[in-house]
Amino acid sequence: MRSELVVDVQPQEVSIALLEDGRLMSLQKEKRDVKFAVGDIYYGRIKKLMPGLNAAFVDIGSEKDAFLHYLDLGSQFSSFNTFVQETLAEPQKAQPITKVKLQQDLDKQGSISTTLTVGQKIVVQVAKEPISTKGPRLTTELTFTGRYMVLIPFSNKVSISQKIKSTQEKMRLRQLVESIRPKNFGVIIRTSAEDKRVAELNNEMSTLMKCWDDMVEKLKKSEMPALLHEEDSRAVGVIRDLFSPSFESIHVNDAEVYSQIYNYVSLIAPERKETVKLYAKDEPIFDSFNVTKQIKSSFGKAVSFKSGAYIIIEHTEALHVIDVNSGNRNKNAENQEENAIDVNLRAADEIARQLRLRDMGGIIVIDFIDMNTAEHRQKLYDHMREVMANDRARHNILPLSKFGLMQITRQRVRAALDIETLETCPSCYGKGLVQPSILFTDRLREKLDYVVNTLGKQDFVLYVHPYVYAYIKQGLFSSIYRKWRGEFGKKFKVVANQALAFLEYKFIDSDRKEIDVTDNKDSQQSSEEKKASKSKRATKEN
Repeated sequence: MRSELVVDVQPQEVSIALLEDGRLMSLQKEKRDVKFAVGDIYYGRIKKLMPGLNAAFVDIGSEKDAFLHYLDLGSQFSSFNTFVQETLAEPQKAQPITKVKLQQDLDKQGSISTTLTVGQKIVVQVAKEPISTKGPRLTTELTFTGRYMVLIPFSNKVSISQKIKSTQEKMRLRQLVESIRPKNFGVIIRTSAEDKRVAELNNEMSTLMKCWDDMVEKLKKSEMPALLHEEDSRAVGVIRDLFSPSFESIHVNDAEVYSQIYNYVSLIAPERKETVKLYAKDEPIFDSFNVTKQIKSSFGKAVSFKSGAYIIIEHTEALHVIDVNSGNRNKNAENQEENAIDVNLRAADEIARQLRLRDMGGIIVIDFIDMNTAEHRQKLYDHMREVMANDRARHNILPLSKFGLMQITRQRVRAALDIETLETCPSCYGKGLVQPSILFTDRLREKLDYVVNTLGKQDFVLYVHPYVYAYIKQGLFSSIYRKWRGEFGKKFKVVANQALAFLEYKFIDSDRKEIDVTDNKDSQQSSEEKKASKSKRATKEN
């Protein structure tokens, strides 16, 4: 299977698409100023205790107070809490963790009220990002994740990924890690550590230990609430988790992010560093790799797949519901059972992809087409387990119930990705009336005149819908594009962008920043409308 990673860096957000044989399998979007991401470590204080929930609310600077359950304190919370309090009380005399004597494990049946106090200073790690109206979910069992291993302070346990099957390899890795593991640090050996040499493992151990040491130094100097340790950027994090020799290429359209990814790949797999490539074309990177079109067709309420069948996806606060429909397929009575199993198997493939693509978590209920044969129901269950095997998120799949429903629980650490595929008309903004389309190119010419002659911009790009682009470029010697270049000089390019609506456009300068060209005419609000709105406001006030 050929895997590619496409990273689209925009001023406001970074989008990362994972393609397998050209098909979009995973899409992640991250705001560039994102806070409270999974893995970030904060210094905060206990704001409120909730004995009924056996939990506490913690102030770490988020809009909604973060949630810390008693069971998320970790077995060695007593040792960790003592270390934190002593470090804060006497920063210069604080003992290193390797000299700390570990205390007894925390009682699993204990109470939050007897363990924490309001106002207590605490160090926590984000386990789940803020979702909907809920704040971040926290844990005090800190982890530092690397390519080959996960480092766990205040533990002496070494665990090995179950995906490593060889008993001999497990023994080898355990012995290696035990020999390089510092005292009072536990380790989870990841699948990617298989067949790695001790030098590579030791290298990463040193890197993760430095993360711990840097966090402790920040703790000594910080005022709460404060960010003590920040996870790698999402792009680097995805590569850390997914990178494999099957990665044919990693394309990035931003020099800074390209440098980060190139350096990381050079560190973990020097022989594969040339797979990281800087994309420098004017055409949007997602358009070039056919990602934009796949996003438009893969998100939304209804998703079609082969032979006219489709699924309907609905979201609620507590769960996701998926309905499978056969569409316009043959429904003759004698073929009904075969038709049902065929559609259901194809739907299972698409549903497994959708769960990864949208990062849907929590409870998922699937209403498959009814099947009368027990053999077919078992076949569908086995097939769903097979296609979900590559899903990195923890999940559990139950067999079909007597009502033909399949229930899946899937790990949820951030809000499901929801992309609106329906486009708001950029000409009428939902009013239902637009300017004459034949005048659209005249408006674009006015904007070009403003950008070139008023703002004095050069080397900028005008992005338009592909249909508009084709219209502007038509004609070898008499195209509208040639006329504009003759009038305003060769200071700009016109490029098609599939992400734009039909009459939408964007001006992007040489620094990849959008040029603001909006004016009163763009708002499409006539003087009569303005008078009417003023009259309504006056009536309400009276």
